Amino acid sequence: MRSDITAGGVFPDYALPDHTGTVRTLRELQGDDPMILTLARGHYCPKEHQQHLDLAAFQSKVAVAYTSMVTIATDGHHALQEFRLSVGAQWTFLSDVDRMVQRDLDIKEYTDPENDPMIPHTLVLKPGLVVHSVYNGYWFWGRPSTDELWRDLRAATAEVRPDWDLSAPGLREAWDAGDMAPFHGYDRKPVAAAQDGRRS
Repeated sequence: MRSDITAGGVFPDYALPDHTGTVRTLRELQGDDPMILTLARGHYCPKEHQQHLDLAAFQSKVAVAYTSMVTIATDGHHALQEFRLSVGAQWTFLSDVDRMVQRDLDIKEYTDPENDPMIPHTLVLKPGLVVHSVYNGYWFWGRPSTDELWRDLRAATAEVRPDWDLSAPGLREAWDAGDMAPFHGYDRKPVAAAQDGRRS
């Protein structure tokens, strides 16, 4: 992995076709939320299936926590769709058949010349694609458990959400003054609508 892809670094904003064939960027998919990003070998690997089955069981918690998930794999369009469907994933899968990510990040898995995959990695990214944590999954035990992801996401979210602790100084005063900027979700609503919402 490139030396700059470490805690505090910024992950590249790759643009790749998704499982529907639509080109998407990572920033677009992330929005202003934390993200779990998996760089996967592809559909042929049983380790990928197991990890993605675990993530699929975790995805409802990820959704209510305002967190996104994305998988990048070297599969072509149809194999990517089959991979996504076979594990019950509801998040976006991106196809990198040209191995652009593999080359750019220097993660070619040279021990598998037949499939030419990426060395699998899982990253937790704060908004702006800022790296919070990186896991090397060449060996399965190198991949994060959902418990580890939970801890990482708790720490990352606490860093980026001003309203993490509603008892923090100034938050109640901002709310009472109609200043929605520190409050996730409310910060994108017109003031009147936000005030109506908080009274309901």
